[in-house]
Amino acid sequence: MQNRTMEIGVGLFLLAGILALLLLALRVSGLSPTASTDTYKLYAYFDNIAGLTVRAKVTMAGVTIGKVTAIDLDRDNFTARVTLQVEKDVNNLPTDSTASILTAGLLGEKYIGISVGGDDVVLKDGGTIHDTQSSLVLEDLIGKFLMNTVSKEAK
Repeated sequence: MQNRTMEIGVGLFLLAGILALLLLALRVSGLSPTASTDTYKLYAYFDNIAGLTVRAKVTMAGVTIGKVTAIDLDRDNFTARVTLQVEKDVNNLPTDSTASILTAGLLGEKYIGISVGGDDVVLKDGGTIHDTQSSLVLEDLIGKFLMNTVSKEAK
């Protein structure tokens, strides 16, 4: 009898551990079933979004205020159109605000950082952030450095 209760206890302990790991995996991946707050859409156009993905964070002053919900190619201008879902609480973003693609941590996770402008007119639902700074691509920097070094040696 005592053997049976120990087996049931170990089974329940394993089940609780598996559920905790599943919850942790959902939290880390950003797929947690949390209650969605009221949001509104903004758009931003970038020349290069290298590494930015859907569900990336949108931050302002280091605080997460939304997420990236879609990334499309604008076929007229050949730029990337990024759709941002911003919390309704942040409803006073000036129209001259800047959206930059930034890198977090050593692994290089990309996210969008918004710097507030000073205009009196604020962005509405469906508005566009016109002032953007594209992603910094390490390969391009290395290539420019090497080409500059090579051209100096040729002289």
